[in-house]
Amino acid sequence: MNQTRTPVGATLRGWLDRLQETDRLAVARPGVDVHFGVAGVANRLDGRSASIFPAPSGHPVPIVSGLLSDRAWMAEAMGVAPDELLARFQSACLEPVPSTEVTGAACQQVVHKDVDLTAMLPIPTHNELDHGAYITAGLLIARRPGTGVQNVTIHRLQVSGPNRLGVLLLPRHTLAFFTEQESSGADLEIAIVIGVDPLTLMASQAIVPIYHDELEISGALRGSALTVARCVTNDVRVPADAEIVLEGRLLADVREPEGPFGEFPQYYSERAERHVIEVDALTHRESPIYHTIVGGGLEHLLLGGIPREASFLSHLRRSFPCVRDVHLSRGGVCRYHLYVQVENPSPGEAKNVILGALGTHYDIKHVTVVDTDVDVHDPTQVEWAVATRFQAERDLVMVHGSQGSKLDPSTNSGVGSKMGLDATVPLDAPPGKFTRIRVPGERELDIEAVTAPARSDWQQRLASDAATRPDAAATTKGEAVNADH
Repeated sequence: MNQTRTPVGATLRGWLDRLQETDRLAVARPGVDVHFGVAGVANRLDGRSASIFPAPSGHPVPIVSGLLSDRAWMAEAMGVAPDELLARFQSACLEPVPSTEVTGAACQQVVHKDVDLTAMLPIPTHNELDHGAYITAGLLIARRPGTGVQNVTIHRLQVSGPNRLGVLLLPRHTLAFFTEQESSGADLEIAIVIGVDPLTLMASQAIVPIYHDELEISGALRGSALTVARCVTNDVRVPADAEIVLEGRLLADVREPEGPFGEFPQYYSERAERHVIEVDALTHRESPIYHTIVGGGLEHLLLGGIPREASFLSHLRRSFPCVRDVHLSRGGVCRYHLYVQVENPSPGEAKNVILGALGTHYDIKHVTVVDTDVDVHDPTQVEWAVATRFQAERDLVMVHGSQGSKLDPSTNSGVGSKMGLDATVPLDAPPGKFTRIRVPGERELDIEAVTAPARSDWQQRLASDAATRPDAAATTKGEAVNADH
């Protein structure tokens, strides 16, 4: 491990202190309404500052939102430069650090066995057509029976009763754990953790094999083991310093209506029969903080996007050494559009990279491959490469009838078409045909040393500067002589 000190994002309250010290934490007036009011303020501040809401709708538990709504903030929370973000996350995925179990955890300072979710927690309603209150920043931790292996992810959780939640389970590891249990008629023990540090938030979104516990990736990101505690009513292990924990079970053979809900594609998902969680206990810190993520906002997009980039980069590099960088674009909702940068690919290799990327995760819908002279983090440069290097008859890859995201409204229940664009320079191009224009010395200029803001008298100063040039008198005399003739 290269980590020499604990990253600033290793604790939630420490990160909030850092945001406050750097003018990136806004405090709303007390009493902002949990129905649309919290989401409205958070959206207006999205990407500029996190927001904290004292006494939301008069509730004693404050709400915080926007913890990680900028790519540079994520790097800062990890304690690395922005250009080291993916490498750091990739390293943590490859070298996880096992958690350390403790007793007397802060997250269990207060224990409730009789649970009334909306009375105990200030759960907001975000978007206009959401069915109601949703827990949106809860880490759902499932423990695979018989193995002790855990999975950590974020699912939207609809409050459907005092101790009942509707949950959308997509075909991922949590659903695999549950399907195993349900086949024998048993419930699956789970915990929902609300209010964790930024490193654990990011770790929850890693794309790793089913036997990996994402809490161990959080340990690697912090450079030391994450402390965890056994739940009060089941065997699930949760971050010991979390603010709030809901302990419960995914119910076997039970489905109830859930949705609509405003999702990351910035559309509403439809209402349908979905899985159900029954909450058996609620534990929390004394004076806890409730974290919410506004659906479709920057925190929602980037939190899912950045860890995925690191996972995609690691996966593609194993098969394609030419891959140098990847980026999930904002315009592709940080899920559907992947840009891949390659260096000196072999003939046909860019198309193989496209196929490999489409197979990395079913969410990927469009892949664009570019050369190393194109910055994949700049959509304008990627579009330029497509405009000047791509020809559909030669460079287009299409796959029909493939599994995609069920949250993409253009698909047929998640089945649709995928596309890849090879926007690299053709290998048989003659020398010079694709040479980019360049001004020598431009990048090395100290622009502040050779320029200054224009003043209001800029025209007079231009005339004055021209008159005081060393050759000004000679030029004027020559012009006069020519005038005499």
